[in-house]
Amino acid sequence: MVLDGVVDYLPSPLDLPPMKAHKDDEIIGIEPNDASKVAGLVFKLMTDPFIGKLVFFRVYCGELRKGSALYNPRTRKTERISRLVFMKAMSKEDVDVVYSGDICAIIGAKEVVTGDTLCDRDFDIQLEPPTFPEPVISMSIEPKTKADQEKLSIGLQRLAEEDPTFRVVTNPETGQTLIAGMGELHLEIIRDRLFREFKVEADAGRPQIAYRETIKSAADGEGKFIRQSGGRGQYGHVVIKIEPQEKGKGIEVINEIVGGAIPKEYIKPSQEGILEGARNGAVAGYPVVDIKVRIIDGSFHEVDSSEMAFKMAGIFALKDAMKKANPILLEPIMKVEVATPDEYQGDIMGNLNSRRGQIQGMESKNNLTMIAAFVPLENMFGYSTDVRSLSKGRASYSMEPSHFEQVPNSLLQKIVETSSRAPART
Repeated sequence: MVLDGVVDYLPSPLDLPPMKAHKDDEIIGIEPNDASKVAGLVFKLMTDPFIGKLVFFRVYCGELRKGSALYNPRTRKTERISRLVFMKAMSKEDVDVVYSGDICAIIGAKEVVTGDTLCDRDFDIQLEPPTFPEPVISMSIEPKTKADQEKLSIGLQRLAEEDPTFRVVTNPETGQTLIAGMGELHLEIIRDRLFREFKVEADAGRPQIAYRETIKSAADGEGKFIRQSGGRGQYGHVVIKIEPQEKGKGIEVINEIVGGAIPKEYIKPSQEGILEGARNGAVAGYPVVDIKVRIIDGSFHEVDSSEMAFKMAGIFALKDAMKKANPILLEPIMKVEVATPDEYQGDIMGNLNSRRGQIQGMESKNNLTMIAAFVPLENMFGYSTDVRSLSKGRASYSMEPSHFEQVPNSLLQKIVETSSRAPART
């Protein structure tokens, strides 16, 4: 009945206005005409366990024959079309030719993604691709066994090719694989498909938060690296002073050595050691930000000193100074904007407050209330589901990173204990 309704009531390609396409720097109209050169749009990809990649293709003009080649303006490559099929539920009907207005599946195309235009080489145009919303939620994912690691990577890559609203990234700081999508249900279905289609069992959970560390007061630090063995030993000695910097300034290392207490050739290794030491802070082992480090003194040995010894001394000096400088842990704060019908405003604000959110302002627009707030990223997990259930699916939200703020003392111990990056305690 649905398909009969589509045929009876929806417009045919002949009833629609021309499709817009970009040709060089101008916009042209594409009309359904079997006699013209072929052009069409890839609107979906699917992985078939027996055939491989199925490319769903809408022909806008011209006729496409099995065995012909199509040009992809995005990759500047030609794709060979080995088979053409009409999809009828799970069955496939092979055809030799498709015409303007037809929707078919192409077998044989390799470097194609959703939204690509495929056309004749001498008809170099790009059709308007569909627009896809940005993902609103992310989870970490890892295979239950090491043996599944490679199968998981292949499965995620295939699913990301099929679904433009699904993203896979590796967090360079935590090393976790993160999957992002339109909601928790969307990601649950992805996990289910990994199991059914790729035979991979995976655990999903909260992504690790990329915390930072900094200091609240100035302090001195001293680092010595001395090794004595039968032959040549190692000797490096660095004295530093550290102090807080303005937010967002990063790490600044200044050489204030006078009188040759540390020879010039050992200044750079000392600075490198300080920067390397800043990758793992004193609170929970997270990167250090917004500090100024001055190298003020040190000593060297004519024979035993080396670049490696001074690099190690720089690391030890920073660790020593950090412990005395009142180090604190910083957490990422997100700028969250929620659009909700007026009647759900109170519930939405109460939920934001329960997530340690700070309401920044409200604005009314056409029976909608726009709420702006700063909320810690740690507390935004699962918000997508909550905001929909609180508003019967009528509210929406967006969020973006804003800044870092000090973690409250009530939560600090829990974060330090659960941090896999926390330094070992003796």
